[in-house]
Amino acid sequence: MTVTKTAEARTAVLPEIADPSEIAPRDARQLSRLFFDKLAVLEEGTPEYQYVRNTLIEMNITLVQYAAGRFRSRGQDEMEDIVQVGTIGLIKAIDRFELSREVEFTSFAVPYIVGEIKRFFRDTSWAVHVPRRLQEARVQLAKATEELRSRLGRTPTTHELAQLMSLSEKDVIEARKASNGYTSTSLDAAITSSEDGETALAEFIGVDDNALELVEDFHALAPLIAQLDDRERRIIHMRFVDELTQAQIGEHLGISQMHVSRLLGRTLAKLREGMLTTN
Repeated sequence: MTVTKTAEARTAVLPEIADPSEIAPRDARQLSRLFFDKLAVLEEGTPEYQYVRNTLIEMNITLVQYAAGRFRSRGQDEMEDIVQVGTIGLIKAIDRFELSREVEFTSFAVPYIVGEIKRFFRDTSWAVHVPRRLQEARVQLAKATEELRSRLGRTPTTHELAQLMSLSEKDVIEARKASNGYTSTSLDAAITSSEDGETALAEFIGVDDNALELVEDFHALAPLIAQLDDRERRIIHMRFVDELTQAQIGEHLGISQMHVSRLLGRTLAKLREGMLTTN
């Protein structure tokens, strides 16, 4: 039976289709079975195989348009990308479909198409990449927040959200922080100010780090400290890293505070002179 059917598929002549994309969905379902029969017996990579496969793609492109319609709220600018990504899902479905499964191709293909579109959103919509579990938690958090806000008439607490979502409060807080990575704003975005008119967002965030001015000094100071003897380096470390008093340094070294003061003064003078010479 199977051998006979395969032989029939090999010798079958497919109808010529001028524009496969113009075929009505009902007709496309019937014709697709003929083309899938033929595709199953053709050698991959041959011109005839490519023709049959491409015709199947064009005949069923309406499935992509149907699936893409679910995401119309994303805006017209994104629809072209959505259709392109959905077409990839359609191609994957065609390559993996088998008539022996006794399932309609439309039922088989739509989940592939929708899955590919959702994967596209997951991988590209976030301004900052976060783990998938946090992306999924963001959706749960939004739904839980809306449900509790409607039920309670106020913004729910972290504890209440954690109970509804069956998560720990720590996970809820983490998901909330991750939500901030979904969208981003350009630092050049204009902010309207009643006093100054329009000002770039960058003017309102960040502060000057005065410590950056010390980088060159630290860079020049490092070789000078390396030239000190062990006791001088130890005194510098205890005074300015461990922040010990001169009396405490004296106790560690077994010398008087006065002696520490003289050693420290002499060492700092040596470093100061080295810095002035370097500059």
